[in-house]
Amino acid sequence: MIVQTSDLTGISLKPQHYDDILASPPPVGWFEIHPENYMCDGGPAHHYLTRIRQHRDISLHGVGLSIGGAEPLNRDHLDRLRQLVDRYDPVRFSEHLAWSGHGGTFFNDLLPLPYTLETLTLVCDHISEIQDHLGRNMLLENPSTYLRFTSGDFDEPAFLAEISRRTGCDLLLDLNNVVVSCTNQQTSPDDWLDAFPLDRVSQIHLAGHATDRDETGAPLLIDSHDRCVDRQVWALFERVIRDRGTVPTLIEWDDEIPTLDVLLAESAKAAAILQQAGSSSDKEARHALAG
Repeated sequence: MIVQTSDLTGISLKPQHYDDILASPPPVGWFEIHPENYMCDGGPAHHYLTRIRQHRDISLHGVGLSIGGAEPLNRDHLDRLRQLVDRYDPVRFSEHLAWSGHGGTFFNDLLPLPYTLETLTLVCDHISEIQDHLGRNMLLENPSTYLRFTSGDFDEPAFLAEISRRTGCDLLLDLNNVVVSCTNQQTSPDDWLDAFPLDRVSQIHLAGHATDRDETGAPLLIDSHDRCVDRQVWALFERVIRDRGTVPTLIEWDDEIPTLDVLLAESAKAAAILQQAGSSSDKEARHALAG
């Protein structure tokens, strides 16, 4: 079966675009939602999502499970998540390598973790619990970070690789987060990717970031998701697709929401890169058969 590159690209689903999408379903393979925005029994959100799901696949990208938190996972949250999975049969469910709550307080942020053996065990236990509760494998996303702990037993790529090995979960590679984290910590995105297990990647996120300066004048990038994808992120995407092959890829946009055509233009750029990689693979395969 021939897979169209448009089937491998998706965009964030936002209420501002519901009517446009239903009027003319755009050339993307799926839409991604934050499940926390749909953890209710009914209402307009489910009305529109149900209709859109009739035309396109849906993926769930969680932000509230606090997988790296020291406390047990919230069972009510897990139950509501399972209800959404059963209702919409998403093509993928993903969450972040981060924590976001403690002592009954939710911080509405994705906070960093120390990459220690103790944290590794905690995160793996939580991921196994999530996968058992949902009855499916999940994807874990590399975070955007603004600091680095002074001690740890792993670097970030090795930590993610070990989580995937122990739990069987796949990985969501957010290339904007790679650029943000490496710039803020003054390390190399290419070196980070050299150490990362690309064979475990089942989805890619592309997004925009804001640029600032810290108190020393060094570049400080903010994972803002409020603008077009940066040139450096596109360059890393081309490298990953060249090395890994085609992977389902999403344009992530969560603030300063533009018109739908802007998101679709970004998606078309990703589709063109995927198309080029697919064409090169086909040529190599035909050459090998001819030889």
